[in-house]
Amino acid sequence: MTTIIMLAKECSPGKVKTRLHPPLSLEAAADIAAACIDITATAVESLEWTRKILCFDGDSLPRDFDGWDVIEQAGGGLDERIGAVFDVCSGPTVLIGMDSPHLDPLVLETVSRAWPEGCDAWFGPAVDGGFWALGLRKPDGDLVRGVPMSRDDTGAIQHARLIDAGLATTLLPSLRDIDTIDDLDAAARLLPGTVLGMRAS
Repeated sequence: MTTIIMLAKECSPGKVKTRLHPPLSLEAAADIAAACIDITATAVESLEWTRKILCFDGDSLPRDFDGWDVIEQAGGGLDERIGAVFDVCSGPTVLIGMDSPHLDPLVLETVSRAWPEGCDAWFGPAVDGGFWALGLRKPDGDLVRGVPMSRDDTGAIQHARLIDAGLATTLLPSLRDIDTIDDLDAAARLLPGTVLGMRAS
């Protein structure tokens, strides 16, 4: 099986999902962030994993994470924080963010099982040019450190880094991060019966 890492930060107004304001208030945007974390964590918990890790920036967790190892995010840029958490893992490991709660559970199930022969890495590109998932059969933070983050070519650079390292990389479906109100509305339509899905009802 696979170790899963979810990267998240404390859902304080003005610190998360600030691009949803306006039209949402900063408090409502923080509530959306907490809902994203809860929906994603619930999907993770529906499957079997070798280990579940929440790599968290902050003090106040938005929900119960019983059964998870909660690890404080390292200092430095996002590339360094991702690299650091990969370095404390062993065996097949997949990192996801909390920005894509509308991910297909079947995709998550695919990476939770035994990896197919000839797959050294999984890579899930994001529509905005980043990536929503990164899986490494042999975790190595140096495969991420130095990749410029939060740019429209971040995903392309990270994917090239895997290929240049000689890793046979399997692509996952492209997903849209929830950054703007349009992103939120699109995700809400895919999440009926959830807090986010109420926006589409």
